[in-house]
Parts: sequence; structure tokens; C-alpha cells
Amino acid sequence: MKATKILIATGISGVLAVGLGAFGAHGLESLLTKNGRLDTFETAVNYHFYHTLALLGIGILALIKPHWKGLETSAWLMGLGILIFSGSLYLLSLTGITWLGAITPLGGLAFILGWLSLILLVKKNHKEP
Repeated sequence: MKATKILIATGISGVLAVGLGAFGAHGLESLLTKNGRLDTFETAVNYHFYHTLALLGIGILALIKPHWKGLETSAWLMGLGILIFSGSLYLLSLTGITWLGAITPLGGLAFILGWLSLILLVKKNHKEP
């Protein structure tokens, strides 16, 4: 995944985070409150946004350092984390299907691996002047 693709994916993720956050706060508030899942939905939106910003940083880094290998891995892991972590919480909030909470930690693991991947590739590629 080249820098341009990472940044396009970031833009899409940002649009979805804003859209879902606004829809949850306004259009779905009564359903989420009835399900007792307003906080869960907000957690999904927050982590979605935090990791969209991480994707933005990775995309910018890929523009500045296109020769750094491994940025794609970090970006994929962040995207996978958004999909699994936030996605499972969104679905749980809307449907009340509680077993979805069992897969949420896999998304958290993807986030952790994405951050670790970023740390390792910076350590590997960055040379202090």
C-alpha cells in the first residue's frame, strides 16, 4: 500500500468516523440508550478516530520516507483494528448481540501490533544524525 492509498483509506476512515459519530449521537441516541450501549458506541467512535489519526501519521510518514519498508504493515494493522474493534462494538451497540464483544479484543490486538510494527520500523530505519 503506497502513501497515496494509505491517505485515501485514511480519508474514508475519517468520513466514516465522523458520520457514524454524528449518526450515533443524533439519529441513534434513543436506540443506543434503550440498548444501554451509548457508551459502547462512543468507545467505538473514539478508537475509530484515534486510529484514523494514526493512519494519517503513517500516510504522511510514507510520503516523507517512501523507502521505509513496513509502513504498509502498520497501516493494514491499524485498519484491521478499526474494522474489528470498532466494527464489533458498533454492531454490538446496534444489535445487542453480545458475543460480538468476544471478538473486540482481536481488534485491540491488531491496534497493539500496528503500534509495535511502527516502533520497530522506525528503530530499524531511522538513523540519528
